[in-house]
Amino acid sequence: MTAYRFCPLCASELAFITQAEDGGDKQRLRCPACDFTHWNNPTPVLAAVIECTDRDGQVLLARNAAWPGRFFGLITGFMEAGETPEDGIRREIAEETALQVQQLSLLGVWDFQRMNQIIIAYHAAASGEIRLSPELSEYKLIAPEAVRCWPQGTGQALATWLRRKGLEPQWLDPADIKRE
Repeated sequence: MTAYRFCPLCASELAFITQAEDGGDKQRLRCPACDFTHWNNPTPVLAAVIECTDRDGQVLLARNAAWPGRFFGLITGFMEAGETPEDGIRREIAEETALQVQQLSLLGVWDFQRMNQIIIAYHAAASGEIRLSPELSEYKLIAPEAVRCWPQGTGQALATWLRRKGLEPQWLDPADIKRE
């Protein structure tokens, strides 16, 4: 969540001000000088459960270079202006892993309130030589039946994909998430 302190239009200090909006009164960061409102709407994030069709259907999980510990997660990224979610996740997969997507299907949409995000998650059947972008430090290929899901964020998308494959998701112990 971005911590705005000053108005981007007039540089006055923002304040929490209650105003009538559609649906009733709402307190938001607003500029008392020029009426700018910081809406703080959730950011759409794209995510992919990548099933490597040329590697016996193993799932690719990656570790972001900026993450502490050894947690491996789904490939994620932000949409760019003018692209569809499908085009965006295809682009993110190609940029971050060099894999080419043959098939894409929507898994679902989840809120991730801790990060003020909306996650739009896909199953991507992909193949090719894996070459990680500098954004990612390493990856794992794991058989679907050996994958362990995490309770927050994109872990729900992974669990949904496993259920669609007829597999009951196994869950990481929360204490293991920082060590994984």
